[in-house]
Amino acid sequence: MGSQVSMDVGAVHVVIVGGGFGGIAAASQLQVLNIPFVLVDMKDSFHHNVAALRASVESGFAKKTFISYSVTFKENFRQGLVVEIDLKNQTVLLEDGEALSFTYLILATGSTGLFPGKFNQVSSQQMAIQAYEDMVTQVQCSQSVVVVGGGSAGVEMAAEIKTEYPEKEVTLIHSQMALADKELLPCVRQEVKEILLRKGVQLLLSERVSNLEALPLNEHRERITVHTDKGAEVAANLVIACSGIKINSLAYRSAFGDQLASDGALRVNEYLQVEGYSHIYAIGDCADVREPKMAYHASLHANVAVANIVNSMKQRPLKAYKPELEVSTEEENDTRDIKDGSLLKAKRKHKKKHKERHKMGEEFIPLPLASFDLLDHRSLEKAK
Repeated sequence: MGSQVSMDVGAVHVVIVGGGFGGIAAASQLQVLNIPFVLVDMKDSFHHNVAALRASVESGFAKKTFISYSVTFKENFRQGLVVEIDLKNQTVLLEDGEALSFTYLILATGSTGLFPGKFNQVSSQQMAIQAYEDMVTQVQCSQSVVVVGGGSAGVEMAAEIKTEYPEKEVTLIHSQMALADKELLPCVRQEVKEILLRKGVQLLLSERVSNLEALPLNEHRERITVHTDKGAEVAANLVIACSGIKINSLAYRSAFGDQLASDGALRVNEYLQVEGYSHIYAIGDCADVREPKMAYHASLHANVAVANIVNSMKQRPLKAYKPELEVSTEEENDTRDIKDGSLLKAKRKHKKKHKERHKMGEEFIPLPLASFDLLDHRSLEKAK
């Protein structure tokens, strides 16, 4: 798929909703193939959120995690919020009134969550970077930090703080006994726990924060008292919540009510087409596929969606997406350090031919196939 499509594509126009890992992978491939497309996102820059937690503790790092869409995709990018998808007229309506017509639609809306793990705001690159710089300041002036939620984001947040500032007191509160995501092997989750303990992170497991709604998040205070449902009290200067990741279904929920899974993801067939719509694809977190929600998988979905758009144009058989078996190797379960997104190394349970990493800072950060590799690297340099 590296060469341009050798057919008339004048009547074809693809709209991609969402500029996360899956969206930029699809856009990059369409750009290489010279297939007309428009990428829509409410932000003006791609956010490499695998490194978002490092950007929350290290000043100057955030600018490395944002890449301008317009620099990379030029006139093929629209910054805007999708307010309606008109299936009958095959248009995507933006909040400013612009209507984008499509012959094929790729939904790549991803998931939403709390800052700093996610940045889901209508914002400029400069404002987004400043938000992370402000977060660094809050962490720096806090001697005692409580992290709420012990999934992968919470584990990495606690480890990032303790790695960058060993003298700070860091407490991680998690409602379950096992840390990190359930897709990980039990031995990996146990190793995660041991690493945090070695770093000096205090763990309160199988306890829930009972006054979370009343707590100031991401703001330094002289004293914040965190209560748990088992009667524990933890004094802190800063509380960071790393929980509540949800499928971002806002753009399509009203149009695809019958195709929604219980979590808001879109039901798709083996070709990643939304059920009942051969010209509409869902990829990444918003696709109801039985596998871990990972950036790596999102770009694999993009490969299949773009291949099937091309195959449809050429009237060729479609390509099926096959979720890979979760086969783990000793090397892939290496969790010697949990920083710069390296916990994701433990989540990658794929064939060795798919092992690709991009080096950012001191650690190797796993990236999806075709994301940064297919982007114009001048935009990456511009972001640094």
